Amino acid sequence: MGLFDKLVGWLGLKKEVNVLCLGLDNSGKTTIINRLKPSNAQVQDIVPTIGFSIEKFKTSSLSFTVFDMSGQGRYRNLWEHYYKEGQAIIFVIDSADKLRMVVAKEELETLLNHPDIKHRRIPILFFANKMDVRDALSSVKVSQMLCLENIKDKPWYICATDAIRGDGLQEGVDWLQDQIKTMKT
Repeated sequence: MGLFDKLVGWLGLKKEVNVLCLGLDNSGKTTIINRLKPSNAQVQDIVPTIGFSIEKFKTSSLSFTVFDMSGQGRYRNLWEHYYKEGQAIIFVIDSADKLRMVVAKEELETLLNHPDIKHRRIPILFFANKMDVRDALSSVKVSQMLCLENIKDKPWYICATDAIRGDGLQEGVDWLQDQIKTMKT
């Protein structure tokens, strides 16, 4: 399969990858996904996701199908139904919402301990979002509060972002693309 993947890359054909976009409500998941789409496909008015939506965007060598999952408490139990299909996870944190950082940590722990995720070496990209908000926690502080250093069996990366302006998004997607390509060879 590795040779086939390399051949696909050489021929310029795009590999498709399923990504789960998770995080608490109002963390900026939908805004981030919208910013990653081509400018002519972006929507102007972002509304809270109910249940989930499926979005697509492309990089130089991958086509991403993103399951943008609602982060409202009553919908979080739906996340686990998509774990098996996910080849990567984008976990978005509202860096300005210090009060709910504990809830985000609990949801992350539940995710990491789920049987469909626990024994897989699935890359996780953390977007410490809303860096434009006054008194937002730094990505280092978010990492400490979520105890990300305890994740030893999965590649992970945290990136400070401002979804409104798009700051930090490309850096994170580049890392995720590299991880996925590495895992497929």
